[in-house]
Amino acid sequence: MTPLCYKALSLTGTLPRFVYAILLWSVMTAAASAHASLNTTEPRDGSVVSMAPRVIALTFSEPVSPTSLKLMRPDRSTLTLKNFVLKDRTVEITPPGDLSDGSYLFSWRVVSEDGHPIGGSVVFSIGRPNADAGRTVVDIDWPVRTGLWIGKVALYVGLFFGVGGAFAVHWFADGSGNALRQVLATLGIGFAGALLSAGFQGLDTVGETVSRLFAPAVWKAGMTTSFGPTVIFAIVALALAGLALASGRGRDARWISISALITAAFALCLSGHASAADPQWLMRPAVFLHVATIAIWAGALLPLLAEFRKGGEAAGAALHRFSVFIPCAVLVLAVAGCVLAVVQVRTPAGLITTAYGIVFLVKLGLLVLLFALAAINRWKLTSRSEKGEPAAIRQLTRSVTAETVILLLIFAVAATWRFTPPPRTLITEVQRTAVVHLETSKAVADVRITPDRAGEVAISAAIAKSDRSPLDPQEVTVVLSNLGAEIEPIRRRAEKGKDGWTVPDIVLPVPGRWRLRLDVIISDFEITRMEGEIEIAP
Repeated sequence: MTPLCYKALSLTGTLPRFVYAILLWSVMTAAASAHASLNTTEPRDGSVVSMAPRVIALTFSEPVSPTSLKLMRPDRSTLTLKNFVLKDRTVEITPPGDLSDGSYLFSWRVVSEDGHPIGGSVVFSIGRPNADAGRTVVDIDWPVRTGLWIGKVALYVGLFFGVGGAFAVHWFADGSGNALRQVLATLGIGFAGALLSAGFQGLDTVGETVSRLFAPAVWKAGMTTSFGPTVIFAIVALALAGLALASGRGRDARWISISALITAAFALCLSGHASAADPQWLMRPAVFLHVATIAIWAGALLPLLAEFRKGGEAAGAALHRFSVFIPCAVLVLAVAGCVLAVVQVRTPAGLITTAYGIVFLVKLGLLVLLFALAAINRWKLTSRSEKGEPAAIRQLTRSVTAETVILLLIFAVAATWRFTPPPRTLITEVQRTAVVHLETSKAVADVRITPDRAGEVAISAAIAKSDRSPLDPQEVTVVLSNLGAEIEPIRRRAEKGKDGWTVPDIVLPVPGRWRLRLDVIISDFEITRMEGEIEIAP
């Protein structure tokens, strides 16, 4: 550790208490899963099935909780579906039993365990598709997104400039009240941002418009996500910071300001992409340290500006304390930021091929500019300003003002990450399964083809009697043909296993609609043939 770091620690005397706070926070922190993404759907998007599906299944990369499930019929009437079952990462929804032929649009919205709502739509057809059923339009509710972004930026202002400002007032400015009004104003902005974020989180969760912002169900939905605890702890941090400012000078006020800083860092560890990533033992402490050091840096700017505008020896003393401590904070900030970036982006290609990576590059560019200004302040202007040189003080004031503006831009850019899943969560290639239900008066079968693409596939079939009671056939043969591609029937005898009948390796050379038939020998004197069609992707 550098001599400056030793001096900073001796100045504040906070190392033992800081370690205890980290340990306590680690015990309180619970594990969370990564940002969820949709893996497969049954029926598959764009597929045509011969019979109405008994269930609509959505399988995600992580467990989710549904908030909105709606089915649009061929006549454009919409039905809300409430009967669903959660099976690990799969949501199985029971549709109504009176589905007629035509095209259906199933719209879903779920909340992943990191607190972020995701949604989408699946188009499938029974019998044959409608003429206009080939496209799914995803509507973005821009007023809700704008509200989420504004709330996030305001919350950042409160936590970083407000809570960090209360810390700086007591630890760098020796409890001076010169920046009291500015810091209190940022705390008020943060409080408004916390409330605004909770409401718009609820709107985004249930898929409602801004007109429903004040509905109790909307706020309940927002607070029941993992973002709810973030809002609660953020408000507690803002209140503690206000209490520290109201406590005047002294040891009590200092320790209240530290507790506010720790609570603010803890609040942002409870939700979000980075906090939900694995390994948890690394990512949550990295988020905590990243947030805490940003708050220390950003929070010092307004008090320093106020002190220099007031003038006097107190300004130089505050700047000296800050300049001694900040190198250690910047080092921790950089290390924690690198850890978060490596885990979130994963590969260099993710920086230019994903929206998350582009946002990261913009933020990085602003950070480089911020570090450059900080270096000029530290090595060119600090010592001269401490001596009271008017020209240096004017330059430092302008530079600190520029730092404040750049930090606001960084907060605005970082808030857009709310809408951009990190590259680590994006599944580039998913092995999907095509499913078809076959039925006769004697038997029923659910047939799965994995993957649902042209090439070598595996086929499995679960066969039962028409009343769903067990059926133990003597022999099962799978027959596949594609007359459009002039491919005559391909026959394979299925093997009996503990989970049904399987054909482990059969090649479907071309994509398109294939005719599927199961020849099921029930006994020496009884056979049934079940037929249907299945779509194979390229």
